[in-house]
Amino acid sequence: MISKLSSAAAVFEAIFSTAGNASMVEQKGSAYDFVFTSIDGAPLPLEGFRGRAILIVNTASRCGFNFQYAGLQETWQTYQDKGLVVIGVPSNDFGYQEPKGEIELKRFCRGTYAVTFPLAGKTKIRGPNAHEFYKWATEALGEKSKPRWNFHKYLVNSDGKLVAWFAPTVTPRSRRLAGAIEDALPKAG
Repeated sequence: MISKLSSAAAVFEAIFSTAGNASMVEQKGSAYDFVFTSIDGAPLPLEGFRGRAILIVNTASRCGFNFQYAGLQETWQTYQDKGLVVIGVPSNDFGYQEPKGEIELKRFCRGTYAVTFPLAGKTKIRGPNAHEFYKWATEALGEKSKPRWNFHKYLVNSDGKLVAWFAPTVTPRSRRLAGAIEDALPKAG
């Protein structure tokens, strides 16, 4: 079983690339310009997280990468008091792997993985009807950064700028992602 998972991860990594950063990219606007809808139906403006780093992850409960909910929760608990917000953005865009409605999805995330980080409602992340944040992120970081599967991650620094993206194969507790989060956190001073 482990070799099958390793093989699948290698295929995903080869297809999707693993990460990229935006250190040299001039970005129009900031992440604070965008508003998601929370899983409870209320507005979830990124402006409300001004001054904090934000990890935005498109999720799907039936995806083989759904074990990453546990790692996202652990990341949230580790860095929350240091200035990180993790936001899960459920989407049914890849393989129809998020068929649940908001109530059932919230129950699944909280019950199965003890998720306490903010969750958006189901969101289109690709195609002409994609959420404006995802259109902006692709424009800012280029086509290569576009989500190609569930559990794609965008990292926004404490100034509201995209600083990196990570493919689904980069797990929430990986050294690469942890290092990028630490660099994106607000600086004391």
